[in-house]
Amino acid sequence: MLNTIAGLLGEGVAPLVVNYLVVAGGGGGGNAYGGGGGAGGLRCTVTATGGGGSLETALTLSDATNYTVTVGAGGAGGTAGGSAVQGSTGSNSVFSTITSTGGGGGGSRGSFAGLTGGSGGGGRITGAAAGTANQGYAGGFAVTDDVNYGQSGGGGAGAVGGNGTNSTGGNGGNGVATSITGSSVIYAGGGGGGTFYGGTVGTGGSGGGGNAGASNGGAGVNGSTNLGAGGGGASEGGSFLAGGSGGSGVVILRYPDSKTITIGAGLTGTVSAASGGYKRATITAGTGNVSWV
Repeated sequence: MLNTIAGLLGEGVAPLVVNYLVVAGGGGGGNAYGGGGGAGGLRCTVTATGGGGSLETALTLSDATNYTVTVGAGGAGGTAGGSAVQGSTGSNSVFSTITSTGGGGGGSRGSFAGLTGGSGGGGRITGAAAGTANQGYAGGFAVTDDVNYGQSGGGGAGAVGGNGTNSTGGNGGNGVATSITGSSVIYAGGGGGGTFYGGTVGTGGSGGGGNAGASNGGAGVNGSTNLGAGGGGASEGGSFLAGGSGGSGVVILRYPDSKTITIGAGLTGTVSAASGGYKRATITAGTGNVSWV
């Protein structure tokens, strides 16, 4: 009888336990002299997760069942023109029941504060924009309310954004390294904060954060694609230049090499060869379903 029950339960068949990295889209940097965009929220079951939290728990799933995946786009940078514009917040990324929150947009000159998100956008003296617990950190804030000086860096998955000072833009917060692919890669750095003409600009955090625009007046640099990085803030040089766009997120799934994944319509992704008992699916764009057999 026991042998019969074991056979019915699929004795010797590996369970479908899926480890994951889910990174949301990063926030865009602010225009003019703008704050850096916050990194997309990061949730991971391998090596480390975002916001200094405990590792997430792998999901035990069922064969021949569809599970939703969405890869969040990065938020647009604040547009060039004659007025102050915050960066836009990035879009959420999803795998099954796991959602990571898009990074907050960076603030702009004057009272245009950074926005909350997976990691917060760099803001003004009005206060730091919060990140999301266990996903990312807050953006920095400016230590002076003089609108002519440094903006702050966006928060990263691994550290808060740097504060802006009288003549210096804050650096973006660093990201988080994980080895879910089999190699260590850093994801979700915050964007650097811009300054008024002639100041020292903030640099992007590790994990693809965009640098602020050049100190003699430059548009912010985009955050890196598929790292969920924040865009850099613009620096003022006599005109309202654009902030950098946030980088898109990514979803990486590690599962037993005895299983075969189907990446459904609407998703762009690749599957690695088996290594160390696992295969890895890296999904870089779109919305759709995945399933295993």
